[in-house]
Amino acid sequence: MSKFWGLLRTLWQGITGFFGQLSNGIKRLIHRMLSGIFGAERVSSAGNRYRAVRQRYRNWLNARFDTRSLSFKIFYHTAKTLILGFVLALLYVLTLETNFLNLTGEMPSVEELKNPKVAQSSEIYSYDKVLLGRFFTENRTPINYEDLPKPLIDALLATEDIRFYEHSGIDPRSLGRAAYGVLTGNSAGGGSTITQQLAKNLFKTRRRQSRGWLYNVPLLRTFILKTKEWLMAVKLERNFSKDQILTMYFNTVDFGSNAYGIKTAARTYFSKSPEDLNVQEAAVLVGLQKATTTYNPLIKRNFQKSLNRRNVVISQMEKYGYLTKPQADSIKKLPLKTRFSPDNPYAGPANYFKNAVVEVVKKWGEENGYDLYTDGLKIYTTVDSRMQALAEQAVTEKMKQLQRIFDTHWTGRNPWTDENGKEIPDFLDKVAQRTERYKALQIKYPNQPDSVSYYMKVKKDSMTVFSWNGPRKMYMTPMDSIAYYKRFLQAGMVAMDPHTGFIRTWVGGLNYEFFKYDHVKQGKRQPGSTFKPFVYATVIDDSTINLSPCDRRRDEPFRKEYINEKGQQDYWAPKNSAGTFSYSNMTLRRAMARSINSVTAQLTNDVATPERVVEYAHRIGIQSPLAAVPSVGLGSSDVSLYEMVAAYCTFANKGVYTEPLIVTRIEDRDGKLIEEFVPQKKQAIREESAFLMLHMLKGGLEEPGGTSQNLWSFDLFKNRNQVGGKTGTTSNNSDGWFMGVTRDLVVGAWVGGDDRSIHFRTTDLGEGAKTALPLVGRFLEKAYQDKSLKLYQGPFDKPTVKITKDYLNCPGGYEEEEEDSDTMDIGIPEDSLFVAPAPPQPIEPDDSTQRSQQF
Repeated sequence: MSKFWGLLRTLWQGITGFFGQLSNGIKRLIHRMLSGIFGAERVSSAGNRYRAVRQRYRNWLNARFDTRSLSFKIFYHTAKTLILGFVLALLYVLTLETNFLNLTGEMPSVEELKNPKVAQSSEIYSYDKVLLGRFFTENRTPINYEDLPKPLIDALLATEDIRFYEHSGIDPRSLGRAAYGVLTGNSAGGGSTITQQLAKNLFKTRRRQSRGWLYNVPLLRTFILKTKEWLMAVKLERNFSKDQILTMYFNTVDFGSNAYGIKTAARTYFSKSPEDLNVQEAAVLVGLQKATTTYNPLIKRNFQKSLNRRNVVISQMEKYGYLTKPQADSIKKLPLKTRFSPDNPYAGPANYFKNAVVEVVKKWGEENGYDLYTDGLKIYTTVDSRMQALAEQAVTEKMKQLQRIFDTHWTGRNPWTDENGKEIPDFLDKVAQRTERYKALQIKYPNQPDSVSYYMKVKKDSMTVFSWNGPRKMYMTPMDSIAYYKRFLQAGMVAMDPHTGFIRTWVGGLNYEFFKYDHVKQGKRQPGSTFKPFVYATVIDDSTINLSPCDRRRDEPFRKEYINEKGQQDYWAPKNSAGTFSYSNMTLRRAMARSINSVTAQLTNDVATPERVVEYAHRIGIQSPLAAVPSVGLGSSDVSLYEMVAAYCTFANKGVYTEPLIVTRIEDRDGKLIEEFVPQKKQAIREESAFLMLHMLKGGLEEPGGTSQNLWSFDLFKNRNQVGGKTGTTSNNSDGWFMGVTRDLVVGAWVGGDDRSIHFRTTDLGEGAKTALPLVGRFLEKAYQDKSLKLYQGPFDKPTVKITKDYLNCPGGYEEEEEDSDTMDIGIPEDSLFVAPAPPQPIEPDDSTQRSQQF
């Protein structure tokens, strides 16, 4: 017996000695800290007073108790240890709450607990309120408690936390069970309650901002994180009801497959709303909480595990009385059926447009403190989903036809050629060197060109590639893939309401899945003759020039001398597309309608100046830099389709330039309006000048030889409907453009190769009237046929100001022009894609702008 008490005494002395040393160490640490804060003198004085009080306390104990007896020592040291433990626990909690010296990482404030911010996907809507897509880091759409089906709640409680309605955030029985499992190695379940799991989901207790210096100590790290979860669980229970906690849990939990929250999970796994989930489906989703990958039914190798886990959840529901045994047995026999429906931001229509919206909202968010991917914004845009669908259909139809013609045109040859029509021998190699794959191979195999060449030109892989008949599986090398894709003609088309500035349609390419490059705003190419209206607007609107559509200029050779880069005398002499000059003394309207290069060059250099033309182009709406050179009027500087359409809208909007608008308003996750967007407007040219420019643009269809007359082949002209247009074609037919102007819409289209060296060999096939115009014509045809769009069909609005210049029945008439003409050479190519049924006048091929040297 004495040996037992001796052993007990030794053990007790060891324990008390350890805590004594720990206590002394803490005292020394506190003394140093306090000395550094208050000064050694003050701390020493306070210490003396403390020791005096402690001595009086000891004297009091000695007077009343036998302090040398074993029973007293056990009692005394036990009490002392408990008090010290309490103080240490209090200090530990305070350290966690305050993140003292960044030891334990941050804890959420009471305000954050009451208003937890959960990452929520933002939604983009069309003007007609059709959901276009969601953008997210965590794909989540919250729901209310009323929308949670009872089987889902029952399954969760039975599996994760059966005493949820009894505890206050921490379940001692579950903790004891978990501790027993750790000690015995026979775990019967975790100790975390639903509230603790919610705390972890809400405040990311295991993320970087929750980590302090002590996080690097393995066992201590786990203890700190668990304690944080306990503390936050208690706080959550104090601030929210049980139903609110369940709702927040289902809205925050990760279900795998990029599905966060029950609403997204139900849609992703079963294509259902949460309230429509049945018992077995609810059991599958609850079962995922044990391991979202291991028990994911969408992963083929884990399908059986998911089925087994579902049945475990069903058994738990039976165990706790949520299901009867016959019900549970019958449900377990049912097959596990899923209907995978993942959310893809770029699924559906207007994918190129969505990228433009993201760019706008991200910039706005940086300035206003919002995040597109986490703040659950509702973004309402200007695009009309019905028009967008018609625009995408029109581009698909016409580009599919045009690609067949292009492929036939280049049968047996590669379409990448130089200005002399010869194939560029190293074209594919240079393109390959710009790819990310090539750059990655160079990093992986430095100074090993043979290895790079092998993986680029020899080793084949299975690829899914674009084709007009649907995606195709092909076995090819990366170089084969480059050659395959470079044979496709590309296109862009955008439509804008000239009065409101609303972008109504945005087709940036053939197929966003395979071609990410946006040819509406991202791409910039020479506009060719579609730039010419800015020259005519300059000479009509400028009060010092003050020309009218009836003024005349002769179609004759033009020559401009200049000093080239070598300091030598040189000259620029543009030709018309037909290669000849008519020597006709034609009106400005007819010259623009026929797209006569010589007249535009005269107006740019002899009547106005290149600098004045550049100034007016910027005023009307062109944002890109323009070189003030003699060839600027023929479209020698690169611009985007987006800004060209916006500039043409100035003509249709009484001379007022309206900044294009793609977002109308943004609401927060609760539907509260945050921002409303209004387009900026300015009077760019006089209303009279804008009216006269519309009259000039109608000349492309109405004047003999107008280059836009292929538009007559479309059903657009009922109810006295009026359309204006301008075609454009650049050197070697590299770019085909068409700008169409109606009362309610301005529509622009561009067609060309990825590279300027990819093009038709003949203007008969490659001019804008044959490539880009059909896209606009087919879209407008479809839009006018759709009565739900209520697009106005009729003449342009009458001017609200007096028109002082001649524009109708120009003096001299067409006969005088013909008398002056001795070399008129206008005709319709035999292989035209479209034949204009009206008016019956012959059609001159569109001009081909020479890509001149900028001087």
